[in-house]
Amino acid sequence: MIKVIFGDSRNMSEVEDKSIGLVLTSPPYYNAPFDFPDLFPSYEEYLNLLRDVGKELYRVLDDGRVAVFVTSDVRIEGVLYPIVADLIRIMTDLGFKYQERIIWKKPEGYIRISRRSGVLIQHPYPLYYYPDNVYEDIVVFKKPGKFHTTNQEKSKIDVNKFQKEKWYLNVWEITNVLPNNKYSKFTAPFPEELANRIVTLYSYVGDTVLDPFAGTGTTLYVARILSRNAVGYEIDLELKEVIRERVGHPTLFDNHEVVFVERSDAKRLRTKLREKINEKLEKKSQ
Repeated sequence: MIKVIFGDSRNMSEVEDKSIGLVLTSPPYYNAPFDFPDLFPSYEEYLNLLRDVGKELYRVLDDGRVAVFVTSDVRIEGVLYPIVADLIRIMTDLGFKYQERIIWKKPEGYIRISRRSGVLIQHPYPLYYYPDNVYEDIVVFKKPGKFHTTNQEKSKIDVNKFQKEKWYLNVWEITNVLPNNKYSKFTAPFPEELANRIVTLYSYVGDTVLDPFAGTGTTLYVARILSRNAVGYEIDLELKEVIRERVGHPTLFDNHEVVFVERSDAKRLRTKLREKINEKLEKKSQ
């Protein structure tokens, strides 16, 4: 079953303790100018969001299972915010073990950022070096305890694929979702191939995969394709039909039921986000 809850993931009361086999998510990037301009009044408030969601993740995740975050540091008006380091500190303070850090390297020609390296070309002197960012971090946290396997043979990993595509490295070269992709106009989703690797490597067939920041439903879609159940939280009610289109149509070999739940806090949070984005756009146009 796929369950999509429109509400604040700081409260995941719909999810039972220790019922989740894998968490895979990409939290909002702190006030990123492309997607979340001025959403958070302060960086500390952003970290409080990660901390509150992390507490719920620790509760719902089964023993020995992992929570995977796809994220990166963010530069806002010249200030670089250490999101990855602070996320690691928050999650370990909550009791998680910092298990792995994988680099997701994107092709150089497909990066949706300004060309910062051009500054040095215009000013070829020391201290004018600003490199372009072509990677994000995949950070893996493990909840202490012994995990239990289910459907072990059905979940067996294709070793030939593992070796051919170099999954064994801690640098994964995967093309990011390009601007012409129909889902990229709503959020900044990570690619399905990235989700496919993580769900395959860190969960078993029949497990429930959770995404507390579901966006357009990449995690939910891949979980369904790989015969996992999934739960997603999202505050943007405008994405309901997008998610329904993506995960709501069963195939001949897939009879996953898709359930949508709307909580009262979703509309309030979405209104706040929309107001922030509109304010930013108005400032740009002036």
